[in-house]
Formats: sequence, structure tokens, C-alpha cells
Amino acid sequence: MSNYKTHKQQGAVLMIALIMLLVLTLLALSSMRDVNLETRITAARLEDTQLAHLVEAALREGEFRLYGDAHLRDKLEPDLARNCVKANTLDVDGQHRPCLLLEMSNEQLQDFFSAPIRFFKTSNSYTAEYANKTGLAVQAAAANAVVAWMPYRGLDAQTAHYFVAANDKYAYWNSYRISSESAAKQTLNPEYGAALEGKGTFYYLVTAQAEDTVAAQSTVAVIHLGLNNGR
Repeated sequence: MSNYKTHKQQGAVLMIALIMLLVLTLLALSSMRDVNLETRITAARLEDTQLAHLVEAALREGEFRLYGDAHLRDKLEPDLARNCVKANTLDVDGQHRPCLLLEMSNEQLQDFFSAPIRFFKTSNSYTAEYANKTGLAVQAAAANAVVAWMPYRGLDAQTAHYFVAANDKYAYWNSYRISSESAAKQTLNPEYGAALEGKGTFYYLVTAQAEDTVAAQSTVAVIHLGLNNGR
């Protein structure tokens, strides 16, 4: 009788041990899933932060190219074939040319302002003027092919100091001269003739994006002294 009870107790211990082992296994699997999820979240946050920094840096180049009165005509009138091409690099003499987008209708400008990346992915008469409409297309574009997005290079004109993509992440920018027809802006450029000569305060919308995913915009007011003072 005593031996029978002993064998029965040993079977119960084995069952409890198996149950405990199963519980520990489930806990370990759950912990591994949590760690994996946290790792993915951290990686996503890191990538988002990296893209945001790239966009901010690209905005600075887009703004930087608007300053100064050199190449003033290029800062007042769009010239896609000359300026919205990858061959339009930073000049070592500090006289830079922006990539000004073609004039938009109010509706087009609103769409561009609301979703700049998606705007160029749509097919219409406006976007047809741009041979390369996405950042991915720009990377493969020829030096003199018209692009909707200029590749970010930085603020140093030395080619050896150009931005080098980190983890194959690229950023791009473009700019748009905002019409000065409103009454509020006419007070800054009271003389119509002066505005035609490039004298006064001009407003630009600078847009930057990274990896066709994240975009940001800034508005810049630039005072130009006139075409006779530029080259």
C-alpha cells in the first residue's frame, strides 16, 4: 500500500513539472515577441528621425539657393531645363541657382501644399513637364534631365563635401515663387515697375522630402535689389 502511494505521488510531480515547463515556455515566447516588437518600434522611430533630419537639411539648401542677387532672373522666373536638373550644382563662388517650379493655378498650388509628394505622382498637364517626378526616379535620371525634386547636396560647394547618403536614404528639394498679387504683398512692392525689375520683397515656398515618404515645407521672404544688381 505504501509503495502504491509513492508511485502515485511521483506521477503528480511529473505532471506539475510539465505544466510549469509549458507555462515557462509560453512566458519566454511572449517575452521574445515583446522584445521583437520593441526592436521594430525602435528601428521605425530611428528611421523616422533620420528622415526628418534629412528633410530639414534639404529645406536649408532650398532656402540657401534663394539668397543673394546673383542669378536673379533664375530666382524670379522658372527655367526647368537650366535649373531643375541635377547638373545645377552648388557654385564655388557662392552664386547659386534655385530650382523654381512652374507657375501653378490656385487649385494646383493647394494640392501641392497639401500633399507635395503625391502631387507629382499624379498624371496631368502640369506634372508632364517634369520627366522625373519622384526621388527614386531622380537617382537614376541623367544630369540634364528635368526633375521635380533636386537632390540634396548640402551647403558646401566642394564636391568632396557633398552629402553622402546614410543607409541609402536620400533627400530632395524644390522651390516655388509665390505670386505677389495680394493687396498685403503689394504694400511691400508698391511700385509695379520695381517688381518687374526684381526689386522688393519676394516670397517662396520651399519644399523638401526624403525617400518619397516624408515631406516638409517652409516659406521664405527674400529682399532682392533688382536685376541690374545681379548677373
